[in-house]
Amino acid sequence: MRSVDEHRQVVAGLIAARRPVSLPVAQTLGLVLADDVVAPLSLPGFDNSAMDGYAVLVEDVAAATDDTPVRLPVAEDIPAGRTDIPTISSGVAHRIMTGAPLPWGATGVVPVEATDGAVDTVTIRAGVRPGQHIRRAGEDVTAGTTVLRAGQVVTPAVLGLAAALGLADLMVVPRQRVLVLSTGTELVAPGTPLQPGQIYESNAVMLAAAVRDAGGEVVASPMTGDDVDTFRETLRRHTAAGHVDLVITTGGVSAGAYEVVKDALSGTVEFVKVAMQPGMPQGAGRVDDTPIITLPGNPVSALVSFEVFIRPALRAAMGLPDPDRPRRTAVLSEDLTSPRGKRQFRRGVLDGDAVTSYGPPASHHLRWLASANCLLELDEGTGEVAAGERVQVWDLR
Repeated sequence: MRSVDEHRQVVAGLIAARRPVSLPVAQTLGLVLADDVVAPLSLPGFDNSAMDGYAVLVEDVAAATDDTPVRLPVAEDIPAGRTDIPTISSGVAHRIMTGAPLPWGATGVVPVEATDGAVDTVTIRAGVRPGQHIRRAGEDVTAGTTVLRAGQVVTPAVLGLAAALGLADLMVVPRQRVLVLSTGTELVAPGTPLQPGQIYESNAVMLAAAVRDAGGEVVASPMTGDDVDTFRETLRRHTAAGHVDLVITTGGVSAGAYEVVKDALSGTVEFVKVAMQPGMPQGAGRVDDTPIITLPGNPVSALVSFEVFIRPALRAAMGLPDPDRPRRTAVLSEDLTSPRGKRQFRRGVLDGDAVTSYGPPASHHLRWLASANCLLELDEGTGEVAAGERVQVWDLR
């Protein structure tokens, strides 16, 4: 059997980064910058007021106190957005709003709270220091400065800075476009009455959500029965246009009859047994130059396989940080057994420094996986682990 690490390398070798693209700023949240961003202008672009108040010459209000206020005529009203910037002269004040351009010659801004707020002759009860309550041009960003670096994830704050700099587009690493294809004649869509032997399709819903959670884009998530021709036609219909970077299938890869994925792709995809539990039957290869990863059909096997093989490779191809789940050791609260020669991934609940396995190890127990917050990783040489020992844990939180 192929080792887990060997199969991880095979999968990682198939999933490659897309060429960087220029996208509208609003569409880049969560993506990774492909180029450095150099500021085309300064921020602020002009001296402006940091307060609602009155622009003044500092020496005109130096003596102002509660007991000896200074009264000045209000010569101008300057709201934010005014484009004709006036010049202030000695002995007057200009009423000014936060963000409004500072009048030429003004050396300070008196907050409205230190005045009576008048619009004709203002009474000022406190002086200000030179430059106080003034935002100087370029004190945040100087034009020509590199403000964002390639490899940085676009966050809301990054979007705010890009918009403030007047950037319409950003060069980013685009999302991986993924087709999730679920197989099985027994599958029916939710809302359809079940016949004997039928089950509701859940793997495509689950894996599509996992792709999005990893940062990828789901192109489609159809399901097909166990007919080889139908499966091939569905696959080619979605990949022919070249809008799919990766195909993930689930089901149809075991050793029994009616294994539609195996029957349809033998000779194109390499089907192997990986030394792990759950998730032993796996496949990887290319169909018409499109990478394809074939996962088992049992739901726990499918999602664990995604976590182990696909998620890290997918995130790495998009340049996203922390492609692997956080890993740590925790104290096991019970005795466990594991099949020697296979790496076992058990559902668990992590609480502080303690971890408890959660539910049976079999691959169809989806309920337990839905409430687990970690995976316990027991390596191939482990047969028994005693309570109190430290074990490797993948933190899924």
